[in-house]
Amino acid sequence: MSGKPRLTYCNGRGRMEPVRWLLAAAGVEFEEKFLETREQLLKLIKDGDLLFEQVPLVEIDGMKMVQTRAILSYIAGKYNLYGKDLKERALIDMYVEGITDLMQMILMFPFSPPEAKEKNLASIAEKATKRYFPVFEKVLKQHGQDFLVGNRFSWADVQLLEAILAVEEKIPAVLSGFPQLQVFKTKMSNMPTIKKFLQPGSPRKPPPDEHYVASVMAIFK
Repeated sequence: MSGKPRLTYCNGRGRMEPVRWLLAAAGVEFEEKFLETREQLLKLIKDGDLLFEQVPLVEIDGMKMVQTRAILSYIAGKYNLYGKDLKERALIDMYVEGITDLMQMILMFPFSPPEAKEKNLASIAEKATKRYFPVFEKVLKQHGQDFLVGNRFSWADVQLLEAILAVEEKIPAVLSGFPQLQVFKTKMSNMPTIKKFLQPGSPRKPPPDEHYVASVMAIFK
């Protein structure tokens, strides 16, 4: 093994995408192994590589880590993206949990039946503009800094930018009433490591399409 973290998941966003974002933001190169068949998943389970018989799987520092939240917490701590003390860490945790709730809706959207898509999209728009984005607009305004916690780049900033861009893919004008978030998005997108991740050819995955949905359903049926 090269020493780089190795990520095992489907060739798409899903629950691995925030891990890719966080590693990329930390400037860490990683390798990926894509699951293409159900047999590959079953072999991982049989070999004991998946503690709870689920991916994502990240091999890092001699560990085979599963459970997205645990993986992200470890990476954030390892690369100094988890605040300077317990209070900052608590804030980061709160912000990340909120963003994760919004991202869960986006994660499930491609798998919703055609007749439910319009309703589900409206629900994403409402939750983003009425519940989640107003919180971060207020935090940035009151905090008066470039970043959400302290005055230092953290896991929460990475996760928020990922969410903003994911919602904008579906609702392009979603930030029209959030000037602080517009500034935040521009600043974060121009940070060197993130700017690199946003370029074509990076490990960032495209929005899920019908082919991705079908491949996931075949593997996890």
